[in-house]
Amino acid sequence: MANKKIKILQFICSTGFYGAERWVLALASHLPKDKTVSLLATTLEDNSQDLELVRQFKERCGDTFELPMKHKFDFSVVDKLAELIKREDIDIIHTHGYKSDILGVWAARKAGIPCVVTPHGFENASDIKLRMFIWLGCQAMKYGDAIVPLSRQLLADMQRLGVKAEKTHYIQNGVDLSEVESVRTDEKVPASTEKLRVGFIGQMISRKNIDDILTIFDDLHQEGMNIELLFLGDGDDRARLEQIAATLPSKSDIHFLGFRDDRLALLKTFDLFVMTSTLEGVPRCLMEACAMGTPVAAYQIPGIDQLITHKETGLLAPLGERETLKGYWRDMLSDTIKANKYGLQAKAYVEEHFSAQRMANEYMVLFEDLLS
Repeated sequence: MANKKIKILQFICSTGFYGAERWVLALASHLPKDKTVSLLATTLEDNSQDLELVRQFKERCGDTFELPMKHKFDFSVVDKLAELIKREDIDIIHTHGYKSDILGVWAARKAGIPCVVTPHGFENASDIKLRMFIWLGCQAMKYGDAIVPLSRQLLADMQRLGVKAEKTHYIQNGVDLSEVESVRTDEKVPASTEKLRVGFIGQMISRKNIDDILTIFDDLHQEGMNIELLFLGDGDDRARLEQIAATLPSKSDIHFLGFRDDRLALLKTFDLFVMTSTLEGVPRCLMEACAMGTPVAAYQIPGIDQLITHKETGLLAPLGERETLKGYWRDMLSDTIKANKYGLQAKAYVEEHFSAQRMANEYMVLFEDLLS
């Protein structure tokens, strides 16, 4: 391998451009170009046409491949993926997500190459078919060559799932901070708005528990606070949440903006970034909020507490204690000096511990170890 660049295939079953997709892009962008060739494979499904990840990966990283699926759980993709691995002389496949793990680990075995699995988090789904598929993904990951969870909580979960300790590795999550910094320091991008702006960025799915955001916002709005609420992102829960929002007295100040190319410019205008998730890895959107210096209030759960320390880099309420969290929203929106202090301390913490370059360097060592 001394004179040959390592060819690494990133594989993800993507339906949008969320945290996992941005993470893949950040890693591939920061791997050393003199030692690696980065490629991307995605499944091509009804809800994954014209992926932003594919477009950006082509521009910044390398070749991309789309593998058509006849239906949601089309296992014939395994053979297509194995053929792609052999044709492109791939050295390592790196999978992201339960479906990608099942298909990727299987294809790696057929093609005879190592598979690195990065669990980004689990969905506490209610759909029985989805729950079964998540279970299969957890079983498949045991057969990967290296399992690299995004958070310490996920690392502990691997042990409970029966993944062998010698296969697990912990590499601290990272985010491409240069993109955030360029927006933060651009004087042409406005930072202030007429109303105090509360914002959320991410997938609208059940584990994000967005109902609590709507309830807290509506309560504070009815107290007379001059606030508005922005949601950036999409997901299975969006339509239901929009229906709920339409019934609230504060509905005229609640805005569902969907996926936005200018999300960082909008993030810069947030007076408060909020999360009410019940389950997370280490959320990329939260890292970006910290890097922007945006004050944060959230529930204290594993993953989030790797970024936010209560009363140091933000405010955290015990999971489910909505009244406590509402008080923290009120404090942060009323006391901008204290809120900005937390935001600047969070920015310093993320810059020191969560850079994408440091993360990519550690992955590079792992890739080389697997092939040595």
